[in-house]
Amino acid sequence: MSPKKFLRLGLGSWILVAMLAGIVAGSLLGERASVLQPLGVLFIHLIKMLVIPLVAFSIVTGAASIGNTGKAGKIGIGTFAYYLATTAVAVSLGLAFGLIFEPGVGVDSDSIRALFSNEYADKGSVPGFWETIYGFIPQNPFAALSGGNILQVLFFCLFFGFGLSALPAAKKEPLVALLSSGTDILLWMIMKVMLLAPLGVFGLMADAVGTFGWEILGRLGLLFAIYVCALLIQTFGLYSLFIKLFSDFSPWRFIRTISKVQMVAASTSSSMATLPVNMKVCEEELGLSPATTSFVLPLGATINMDGNAIYYALAAVFFAQLFGIELSFAQMVAILFTATLGSIGQAGVPGPSLMVVAVLLAAGLPVTGLPLLFGVDRLFDMLRTAVNVTGDASCAVIMDRFSKEA
Repeated sequence: MSPKKFLRLGLGSWILVAMLAGIVAGSLLGERASVLQPLGVLFIHLIKMLVIPLVAFSIVTGAASIGNTGKAGKIGIGTFAYYLATTAVAVSLGLAFGLIFEPGVGVDSDSIRALFSNEYADKGSVPGFWETIYGFIPQNPFAALSGGNILQVLFFCLFFGFGLSALPAAKKEPLVALLSSGTDILLWMIMKVMLLAPLGVFGLMADAVGTFGWEILGRLGLLFAIYVCALLIQTFGLYSLFIKLFSDFSPWRFIRTISKVQMVAASTSSSMATLPVNMKVCEEELGLSPATTSFVLPLGATINMDGNAIYYALAAVFFAQLFGIELSFAQMVAILFTATLGSIGQAGVPGPSLMVVAVLLAAGLPVTGLPLLFGVDRLFDMLRTAVNVTGDASCAVIMDRFSKEA
């Protein structure tokens, strides 16, 4: 590769290069690599600065869009119900795989604490079921925003977004446009912060390898293998089952036909970029009506992120185990709720999933080790996007049958 081509590498490639460079630096410097840790800490602080407003804007605009599905009657309600149900199953699957296979267990927790952070979940008083439910509802939404209470921010913004969708168009559209502009501004800011991601990944990876050697990398490899297994079950198990039960297609025909869409999704790591291909394949090769695909697939590319949902839940369990935190019932409910709603609010664009930060914060888990995942995030992103678009297409197949019967 020529020097000019090397300098034109995309951000994902630079992050991968930074991860490899961090591994080399950590191996050479050993414990002295801790001097590079501030690079990762700076990056994490910048990410935390943006995640609360990004969640607020994206959830409100997403909920406002979802609220319009009522106009589509039975198909709109069915589409939203399908996406919500499969996302909830995906989060549960991620939680279950993390708890069963324990990818974060095996690293000395005392060393982990010394390496990353002294901030841990408060386990002195574990709230019960109703206390957890009460904790979803903010008594003061502005206090929830300023205090960084992700669960309460999600609840209020979701409620606010549905209320916004109920307004007449003349009143609703200016506010929706303003919120969309706010989201665009935050995305611009995040893209600028992400330019520092290679430095952050380099600093934390060097520090991690210098402290633990290859032990931490083995944990990441196990996490990836577990994630792949969960995605396979979601794709070939859940979607195929729903296709079999609620459509006239055979699961085998569906999976075989949609495989070309999956390849495009994996190569672009973007549900939005894959949307035209998905619509073309669904209409021309699966024979779905354009009316169904033009409604179900764009909505799915915006709010249906089952692969992301599995990732959020699994990453949360991974970091809890890595830091030696035993998840309480309240924390698992927080992960389930935040990962489900967070994946709905996640835009269908490529890049490291910052919503993981929201899930970790909601469950009271440390976020400072997150850059460890950024180096391999491109591999995670390729696979989860392929699952996301498969879920969109499966919903279109099922809703097309119901639209013909309606």
